[in-house]
Amino acid sequence: MKVQDVINHLEALAPLDYAEDFDNVGLLVGDKNENLTGVLVTLDTLEAIVDEAIENNCNLIVSFHPIIFKGLKSLTGKNYVERTVLKAIKNNIAIYAIHTALDNALKGVNDIICNTLGLENKSILIPQKGTIKKLTTYVPIAKANTLRTQLFKAGAGNIGNYDHCSFNTEGTGTYRGNASSNPTLGKKGELHEEGEVQISMTFNKHIESKLLSTLFEHHPYEEVAFEVSTLDNYDQNIGIGMVGDLKKMQSTEAFFEFVKEKMNVSCIRHSKIIKKSVQKIAVLGGSGSFAISAAKRAGADVLITADLKYHDFFSAENTIILADIGHYESEQFTKNFLVDYLSKKITNFAVVLSTTNTNPVKYL
Repeated sequence: MKVQDVINHLEALAPLDYAEDFDNVGLLVGDKNENLTGVLVTLDTLEAIVDEAIENNCNLIVSFHPIIFKGLKSLTGKNYVERTVLKAIKNNIAIYAIHTALDNALKGVNDIICNTLGLENKSILIPQKGTIKKLTTYVPIAKANTLRTQLFKAGAGNIGNYDHCSFNTEGTGTYRGNASSNPTLGKKGELHEEGEVQISMTFNKHIESKLLSTLFEHHPYEEVAFEVSTLDNYDQNIGIGMVGDLKKMQSTEAFFEFVKEKMNVSCIRHSKIIKKSVQKIAVLGGSGSFAISAAKRAGADVLITADLKYHDFFSAENTIILADIGHYESEQFTKNFLVDYLSKKITNFAVVLSTTNTNPVKYL
């Protein structure tokens, strides 16, 4: 097994196409074609983590946070980032970061928080824009069903909970339905001179390369006329943050004690308690001040997140309770989740859970 095989499993869970633009995700250090000896999973990659990987004979570190975030202009060991990268390179250890790709995944960071708190009726808090695209092409009628079936097999038409979605443009020869449908012409006889029909299909952007390869392989023309466009529609299964309901309404004080127990936190920084009881809860692991407005729109009683600044708490405006449980604390169970996931996918190699606490924040 190669390092790339592990990467394939990770990107099936959390495609890198959905990571935030500011982020630095993927394979940051090492050779993807290196033979795998073992995987160490951690929240952060530090020198101590590289030492732990060496001790456990793991030549791949899967880290939630990227050790390389800003550009490196030198590698002299003058700070903890450079020292960590140098040690990994010297010991032939690859480092892969998943970060906001997993933040935006349906079964990702925020789903983990929701499950830990036992929330029901979960949905994405902030669906990501630009995740749905449309492929339009023209094909001879006799070859249309064959091409259409192959595009479906490659993943086209599967958006959220919908399968085999396609567009129907009146009068252009477009048709829709399942893969066994018969093509029909538009009302205006707009069949192309060569007897062509237009096919338009929606798809998630992370499969674009695969879809175009399928198109070129199965289209009968040597030169294929096609267009790919980005739609304004949202895929409700891709995005950051989640909102859900407690099974039963709880008093705010009881809920905070419940959060402290389940999330293993010693204290919660929060805004004014303006509600005696709560039930609808929004969560966003890591820095989440940008989600305050979305949590309000969702009708959440509480937003659980981290890294709120002094003035962020004013944004509650007596309509929601803001609760800061700490950055590390909000994401701490992510590494356990990734170990469970990879252990099911990789049965003949060790997937090791890091035991190093990388939280830089201490409480007295």
